[in-house]
Amino acid sequence: MAIATHVMKKFINDPADVVKESLAGLAAAHPDLVRVDFENQIVVRKDAPTGKVAIISGGGSGHEPMHGGFVGAGMLDAACPGEVFTSPVPDQMLAATKAVDGGAGVVHIVKNYTGDVMNFKLAAEMAEDENIKVESVLTNDDVAVEDSLYTAGRRGVGVTVLAEKIAGAKAEAGGSLEEVAAVARKVNDNGRSFGVAFTSAWTPASPTPTFEIGVDEMEFGVGIHGEPGRRREKVKPVAEIVAEMSEAILSDLDAPSGSNVLAFVNGLGGTPMIELYVIYSELAKQLAERGLTATRSLVGDYITSLEMAGASITLLKLDDELTALWDAPVHTPALRWGR
Repeated sequence: MAIATHVMKKFINDPADVVKESLAGLAAAHPDLVRVDFENQIVVRKDAPTGKVAIISGGGSGHEPMHGGFVGAGMLDAACPGEVFTSPVPDQMLAATKAVDGGAGVVHIVKNYTGDVMNFKLAAEMAEDENIKVESVLTNDDVAVEDSLYTAGRRGVGVTVLAEKIAGAKAEAGGSLEEVAAVARKVNDNGRSFGVAFTSAWTPASPTPTFEIGVDEMEFGVGIHGEPGRRREKVKPVAEIVAEMSEAILSDLDAPSGSNVLAFVNGLGGTPMIELYVIYSELAKQLAERGLTATRSLVGDYITSLEMAGASITLLKLDDELTALWDAPVHTPALRWGR
């Protein structure tokens, strides 16, 4: 009897070359915005001015456009992409820090994953040995689980993009090293996220998906590397899914009735926009029922997990400062307005 097999089809040459060839494509598509240092495997802003605070971030590849797609005016000055789902190494982070230091210091925005935290810490220490001032900001906004396969404490997910944008605007406006780091921490303190997946990611070098899941099941609280969430449950109507996700977020976020929020609906790589907007429609209705107003929004694929079918919701409680910095001009390969 024939046995059914599943083969993941990907637009690649050799799995070992995926990251470098993707970076070559990014550089070729956006030569006005970024350049790629292939020796150090970093993405650097083409027109970074001297004298301002620089911001870098990084992490494993496979989450595009994060982080290389967010390098540009009003956001990141450099990004350090590791191999797929693998942390970049300290030498990459040090090279990025030195490449963009304009004399005012450098902020490292670090997602709370063990490898990222350890390697950015080492890079910051090496940079300070070379008289570069560094402030490190940790993002840990995922309320799904307290500890995961790759973290001690909560995972850093959707808030990372919001912190990069808002801190980038603060730096562009001339904020000091301490001020830029402080506003990034403020974003993290006032943001929470939660993700759900219907299917697994499938890394280029693997013969099998990251995890197996039934055709009628979803992973409630999934991580961006396919880490388990709170539970495995049956797929249900989107209104019920969003209600569970928003309840998990808002039970942890201090957002009293009357608050304004930024509502970020993120696709994990395999969910069409028509469905992301259905999620946003449900979310906006459910926020209104709680007396909350989504005065700012972001919908699309910004932190992916290769081709995983799923979505995450991030809510950021806004004040006048955060709203103005969010609205400030940004011009990167993946995020742009106001220029």
